[in-house]
Amino acid sequence: MRFRPCIDLHDGAVKQIVGSTLSDDEPDRLQTNFVATQPPAWYANLYRRDDLQGGHIIMLGSGNETAAGEALAAWPGGMQIGGGITAENAVSWLSRGASHVIVTSWVFHDGRLDQHRLDRLLAEVGRDRLVLDLSCRRLGADYFVVTDRWQRFTEVRIDASALAELAGYCAEFLVHAADVEGKCQGVETELIGILGKHSPIVTTYAGGIRDLDDLETIFRVGGGRLDASIGSALDIFGGQGITYHQAVAFHQRHRGTANDR
Repeated sequence: MRFRPCIDLHDGAVKQIVGSTLSDDEPDRLQTNFVATQPPAWYANLYRRDDLQGGHIIMLGSGNETAAGEALAAWPGGMQIGGGITAENAVSWLSRGASHVIVTSWVFHDGRLDQHRLDRLLAEVGRDRLVLDLSCRRLGADYFVVTDRWQRFTEVRIDASALAELAGYCAEFLVHAADVEGKCQGVETELIGILGKHSPIVTTYAGGIRDLDDLETIFRVGGGRLDASIGSALDIFGGQGITYHQAVAFHQRHRGTANDR
C-alpha cells in the first residue's frame, strides 16, 4: 500500500474542494476547503523529494493548463494527469511530462462506456500509460461510475465483472468515493472492500480520509492491495487530521505491500 499524493487545480491554483459541489451550472454551490499560497510546482517538488511516484494532478475545469504544465515540468515522469483528457490531447500531456493520462467523462460518455472512444485513446497512448478514473457514488445498494463533475450517473456498476473487463484497457484505476470526497468524515469501507477483493490491477482509493486510522482501515479492509490519496485532511492542504510527514512515514512502512497485481 502506497500513499499517492495529489495536486488538484481549480482556476489555476492548488485547491481542495468538496467534489460533489463542483458544478458548471451552479458555480455558487462550490465549497472550497483550501486555497494554496504555494504554486503547483512547489507541491510537485515536495513529492519528488520524497519519491512519491504515481500521484495525480487533476484539472478541475478550464484555465488550469499552465499550472498543470508547471507541476509536470517540476517532476517529469513522476505524476499522472487528468481532467479534460481526450484522444486529441492525451499524447501532448504525455510529452509534457505526465507518466499517465487519467480519463473519465470522455470515455464514459452519455452514461455508458463508449468503446469507440476508448479504442481511439488506446491507439494514441497504449494501455500502459492509461488510467481509468472510476470515481463513483452510491445508488441504492451499489456504486456506479459518475461523470461530468460527478453529477451524472452512468450505467457502469463497480463490481467484479466490470473491474475485470475494464482492467484489460488500462494500467491502473483511480477511484474517488464522490459522496465523501473533501468532507473528512470517514472512508467508504464497503467500496474499499469491493476494490480490494476484485480489482485485478493497481488501484488508488480517495475520499473521506480524515486521519491515520482511516489509512489503517484502507490497509485492513483492502487487504493491503489498495493505494490511497489524501486531500483535505492533510496539513499541506490546511487540514488537521494528518501531517504530510505522517503520510510519508505510513507510505514507507507499507509500500512493501503495494498492489503489484
